[in-house]
Amino acid sequence: MIRPASTAAESPTQPPAGLDLSVPHSRRYIKLLLLSAALGVPISAVAYGYLQLVHGLQHWVYDDLPEVLGLGTAPPWWPVPPLVLAGLLVGLCVRYLPGHGGHPPVEGIHSGPPPAPREILGIALAALASLGLGAVVGPEAPLIALGAGLAAWALRLLRRGADAQAVAMVGAAGSFAAISLLLGSPLLGAFLLMEASALGGAMLGLVLVPGLLAAGIGALVIIGLGSLTGLGTASLAIPGLPGLVRPDVAQFAWAIGIGLTAPFVGTAILRLGRALHARVAPRPVLATPLVGLVVAGLAITYAALSGRSPTDVLFSGEAALGPLLLRAADYSVGTLVLLMLCKGLAYALSLSAFRGGPVFPAMYLGAAGGVALSHLPGLPSVAGAAMGIGAMCVVMLRLPLVSVLLATLLLSSGLTLMPLVIVAVVVAHVLTAYLTQATPASVSAPPTRPPAVPAAS
Repeated sequence: MIRPASTAAESPTQPPAGLDLSVPHSRRYIKLLLLSAALGVPISAVAYGYLQLVHGLQHWVYDDLPEVLGLGTAPPWWPVPPLVLAGLLVGLCVRYLPGHGGHPPVEGIHSGPPPAPREILGIALAALASLGLGAVVGPEAPLIALGAGLAAWALRLLRRGADAQAVAMVGAAGSFAAISLLLGSPLLGAFLLMEASALGGAMLGLVLVPGLLAAGIGALVIIGLGSLTGLGTASLAIPGLPGLVRPDVAQFAWAIGIGLTAPFVGTAILRLGRALHARVAPRPVLATPLVGLVVAGLAITYAALSGRSPTDVLFSGEAALGPLLLRAADYSVGTLVLLMLCKGLAYALSLSAFRGGPVFPAMYLGAAGGVALSHLPGLPSVAGAAMGIGAMCVVMLRLPLVSVLLATLLLSSGLTLMPLVIVAVVVAHVLTAYLTQATPASVSAPPTRPPAVPAAS
């Protein structure tokens, strides 16, 4: 479901014209390398500020605004206004702004050419409305697009007449810098982008070096900003989880079982999302607010039946993963099943209409499923969550290596759990390919529109 680069000039196995890979110290390549490093600083800072804006908007809308309006704590119906407003704003961005607010998340993670400068505003606004007001999508896809677009735009401003190949390479470095901030690791961001775009051969080294350099320098800047502002930096790791002594036969059996179960859940979500997207896409201004209304209804239903917060269903689940795993004993099996049902439906709806990424909601659903299964014999909650995260991520992303890393880096017992996660991911990956009759993972469903390749100015 990952959208590949679509033109011969952007083939991941062919080096860009004019870059002699046999001479890695060529002046042109060195210049692009230094430029990528320099751009890593402002792009990481912009990504950091954007994520802080998203988190601040979430807190203000769902925690502070009800008090400002004299309602005290948020009433049960509170998710309705923000999500309907989010739907209206996203629908307007899709309908009237260049770039249609970015590609729909049901198409996966975009790995094509950088967006044109005139598309950047629409992508940023649509994602901010979706992420900040409660849609069940993650921030990774907008960050990748914004990082690539800003880097490519900067290159064109600094070097008039830059060719498309140089723009693509510098744009990739911008994506590395932006996504690494979110994932808390330049290496994990690199694996995500490499596996998503099927980079290999000479092109891998060509893009990887400037991308890692931009991400690494950007990470140093963000560490400084996090210390200076007191807001901290992103990290997938969840400290304080109980350790796991060693995997046993029962846990390997559970890995196979979770790997066989996740594809049915994930493919159902994807099929529903794609079916709804076909209906939403022709009329986004009208249909997207209706989707937001239904998502709000699912959150309200969950809160009414479980007695817990409706925000368990809303948002990407990035911030809620830690509390879910650390307080797993507070969730009954019935509550977890209800959570998975409501959040899974809200996820499918959000994928069809809003703008964002598919990664973190998949991680949250996988973790909730693993915790629910841990109430059965032979499965510790941390092991169940790790296998659930890996299996659900590979179903939704079709990226097996990244799915294993996401699950293991998240948990303190990651290395101990890795064999279990690998079994669950491989089983889920193979069964998903069978269920969807898929060709290789880099091939996606046909996009609703071809990605625009901005001409070099």
